[in-house]
Amino acid sequence: MNKKRKKLYIFLLIFSFLFPPLSVCAQEADSGPAVSAPSYVLMEPDTGTVICEKEKDTKRSPASVTKVMTLLLIFDHLEDGSLKLSDSVTTSTYAKSMGGSQVFLEEGEVQSVETMIKCIVVASGNDASVAMAEHIAGSEASFVKQMNERAAGLGMKNTHFEDCCGLTDSDNHYTTAYDIALMSRELILKYPEILKYSSIWMENITHVTAQGSKEFGLTNTNKLIRTYEGCVGLKTGSTSKAKFCISAVARRKDISLISVVMAAPDSKTRQKDAAALFDYGFARCSLYTDEKPEKLPSVKVKKGVEETVPLVYEEKFQYLDTEGQPITEISKKRILPSEVKAPVRKGQQAGEVIYYRNGEELGKVRILYADSVSRAAYTDCLEKILDCLWL
Repeated sequence: MNKKRKKLYIFLLIFSFLFPPLSVCAQEADSGPAVSAPSYVLMEPDTGTVICEKEKDTKRSPASVTKVMTLLLIFDHLEDGSLKLSDSVTTSTYAKSMGGSQVFLEEGEVQSVETMIKCIVVASGNDASVAMAEHIAGSEASFVKQMNERAAGLGMKNTHFEDCCGLTDSDNHYTTAYDIALMSRELILKYPEILKYSSIWMENITHVTAQGSKEFGLTNTNKLIRTYEGCVGLKTGSTSKAKFCISAVARRKDISLISVVMAAPDSKTRQKDAAALFDYGFARCSLYTDEKPEKLPSVKVKKGVEETVPLVYEEKFQYLDTEGQPITEISKKRILPSEVKAPVRKGQQAGEVIYYRNGEELGKVRILYADSVSRAAYTDCLEKILDCLWL
């Protein structure tokens, strides 16, 4: 090979490394996030869209991520009024005996519900979790029954709990990355105040026992709170059986994401994988929300006791783009009847609004009747006639 051809060959070789073919670049760009854990899910909670996943339905031990369901039930009881943040919770002998991560509650020690929530979500206290379970349901076993019922109601088809804190090594205590995302979604959407607690980095509580008072420092087990911009929760977990798990929540601008990682080999990998999922999602996702839909007219009611019936949107329209494209040029088409024949039932569908982008349908929202209207009887008609004559 002469010198001229040799130089050309070397130049082409260097060029191929610096500027690979477009197809290779596209393949790398579409290969998904760089996650080494065997099971993960990235979900956008407002729409429930799974952006990416691996073995999302594989059953695994969740360790202390179990406490997401424990917290969900605590907030359910706060909502229905059977529990208050200021209520006093007494630690039993059994609750004190919990091993693993704990806040070292003493038997007979009294703490408020709010303090117990902090102990659970910030420091992952197993003792605090069991104390709350006993306070709410009388026993941990009864509380776990509520946990499984709540899980079934959320459609968590591959989940079964045996304790309230995830300390067990039982093969019958399991869930999946997708099911964790489901219960995390329910918790943060229904009770967004949980993020006020889960984003605490450090805080002191006071132990008051027969031996006196002493301060105890809570430090968040979720290091992403400090290392990832926008991270506001939610729960970590680790045991020798489960390895290292996390359900993390982050917010940037108008996008929230839930990053679930299961069975990572160590805490650093767990943190890195959850962050990689967030990076992937924030780079690709745009969320459109119809914040100000058009005011709906009333619809005429034929042969009803009322002449018109008001309308209401079933829900707010949201659309998630996961291809990294800005959502613009949104148009809407509203379909409604000019009149309806009585009787009309509240909640019955009256019509719909269809949303389009560049002529392509994105989705639709149902329009419902806001009230019920009965069919007018003979006496109702006579009364209307008399009213008209009187006027």
